[in-house]
Amino acid sequence: MPLRFDREEIRRKSEELESASLVDVLAWTWEKFGTRAAIGTSFQGAGLVVMHQAFTHGLQFPVFTIDTGLLFPETLRLKDQVEARFGINIESLHPEQSLDEQAAELGPELWANKPDLCCSLRKVVPLQKKLSTLDVWITGVRRQQNETRENTRILELYHFDVLRDLYILKLNPLAAWSREAVQSHLKTHGLPVNELVAQGYRSIGCQPCTRPVGSGENERAGRWTGFDKSECGIHTFLGSNI
Repeated sequence: MPLRFDREEIRRKSEELESASLVDVLAWTWEKFGTRAAIGTSFQGAGLVVMHQAFTHGLQFPVFTIDTGLLFPETLRLKDQVEARFGINIESLHPEQSLDEQAAELGPELWANKPDLCCSLRKVVPLQKKLSTLDVWITGVRRQQNETRENTRILELYHFDVLRDLYILKLNPLAAWSREAVQSHLKTHGLPVNELVAQGYRSIGCQPCTRPVGSGENERAGRWTGFDKSECGIHTFLGSNI
């Protein structure tokens, strides 16, 4: 997306949206951008809340997800459930290489020794291609998830492709929500959730890089155990939030 907004304008709008309801934030986005705004989901609870409120109020945003080829079977089953619940088709983004092709070029189980590279190839690159077709990326990022997300704003200008100098508006409508608020919404409205949640998983990504979370750990502590890493890169490696 060309740089259509100045930074101060985005900061002012973000502050205004901070006090708006989730539905009002989504309605503003739909009115202004329509299908040039899309919901990106990995089927965490927050993303399900966003989809529920959007579709309940007739805001028919496209939805996409990144299928790395390493997702849990439970996550793929949840995708089917969500599509059935909302009557939608969720676009799956795929890496350029299959797992076998990646292993042949870079070695087996790249995630076990070079997880940043694996995430970049299987998540970041497919996402960059998708974002280049949009004006707004709607996420389920929340400040409470871990310290790298605690300064998340409702609306951000995201420099997602530095080489091509491409920007997108990144909308984080649940930035201020707590995990408890998300879980309450899911339960109240009978929304489907990942079966792994009942087994202690809080943030669910690729199968080799995800474990249940222990008592007192933050929500994303179960990702990339053994590495100094808590983000796959789609929210951190693509350039600076402005």
